Amino acid sequence: MNSTPLNILGTPAQPPLQSIPTNIASLADYASLAREHMEAGAWAHIESGADQQLTLAHNRAAFDQLRLCPQALADLSSAHTRQTLLNEPLHWPVLLAPVAYQRLAHPEGELAAVRAAMAMRTGMVVSTLSSHSLEDIAQAAQSAAQELGRSGPLWFQLYQQASREHTLQLVRRAEAAGYTALMWTVDAHIKRSSYPLPPGVEAVNLRGMPQQRHSADLMSEQILFGTELTRHAPSWDDLVWLRAQTRLPLIVKGVLSPQVAARAAELGADAVVVSNHGGRVLDGAVSPLEVLPAIRAALPGSIPLLMDSGVRLGTDVLKAVAMGASTVMVGRPQMHALAVAGMLGVAHMLHLLRAELELAMAQTGCATLADIGPQLLVSQAFSVESQL
Repeated sequence: MNSTPLNILGTPAQPPLQSIPTNIASLADYASLAREHMEAGAWAHIESGADQQLTLAHNRAAFDQLRLCPQALADLSSAHTRQTLLNEPLHWPVLLAPVAYQRLAHPEGELAAVRAAMAMRTGMVVSTLSSHSLEDIAQAAQSAAQELGRSGPLWFQLYQQASREHTLQLVRRAEAAGYTALMWTVDAHIKRSSYPLPPGVEAVNLRGMPQQRHSADLMSEQILFGTELTRHAPSWDDLVWLRAQTRLPLIVKGVLSPQVAARAAELGADAVVVSNHGGRVLDGAVSPLEVLPAIRAALPGSIPLLMDSGVRLGTDVLKAVAMGASTVMVGRPQMHALAVAGMLGVAHMLHLLRAELELAMAQTGCATLADIGPQLLVSQAFSVESQL
């Protein structure tokens, strides 16, 4: 009997490549090729969105409806993409987003991804649900930085646990391992999930901690409300408590409301991630891009705004910065690149994205990130400048 897992095409899943094919020229090419290298169930899980996947599609549509207005004759002799983010240098405005269970794509999973991030002078946000321990990932990042003489921010994404004791254990482990910021996710505590993890893939950081699993019986009086899942959902009190537990910068991820963003900043958030969790949580939700200007206007200028959900091109990065973001994060593309060629694939994917960004900045006359603004954008769907 052939035990080789099948990919979504119905053929045996191919092992990761040892070199980059010459026909890969974009993140879309990685997505197309990754279908051949991933087990069918894992591919479907990674690519899926909530319900009818309307939000998933809308995230892309929001980028595609914006047009860029080139600005010629700019002086690009000293052009660069550098910035300082939460007191850390960042060479260009892209981070690897926190993506769970990266061993679904490649045996080295997060270890390969973080080495690629360091090699490409960007940062990585490590998921609570990583398939390698947060300590091993931090060690891989430190070793790569020493070997290559290159580095980027290493942050830890925190999912709140049922008990504050277990949440605090994760915080202390992240601090001890050398992570330099915490990214607290508040929008994905309650979501549908039916994908059974394959053998050898687990949330290793949560070993020994009780996990909340909810399945409502047909005759139960409680479906969701009144259950342990809703009682332990993140709250404003939890933000106040978490802020008091650590001196690390605290980032709140999963915000789509200007009011929520402003309240989070008042209670101690150092940054906000505008995100709809890649369209995986609530179908019909707004895209982060279209609410960015209103959220930017609701926050002090000292509070950085990050965003994710749908970024696939260098022009997407430029559009997000023009709408008010300091930095963007990419999620699914790192899984695609991991599946195709491991660390080399992720590094190449990031290189492509940076090259596209620099070309877009050059064509629009932007020598630095500070030059990028709403004057570059034209949209028939909504007025960009009127929202700033």
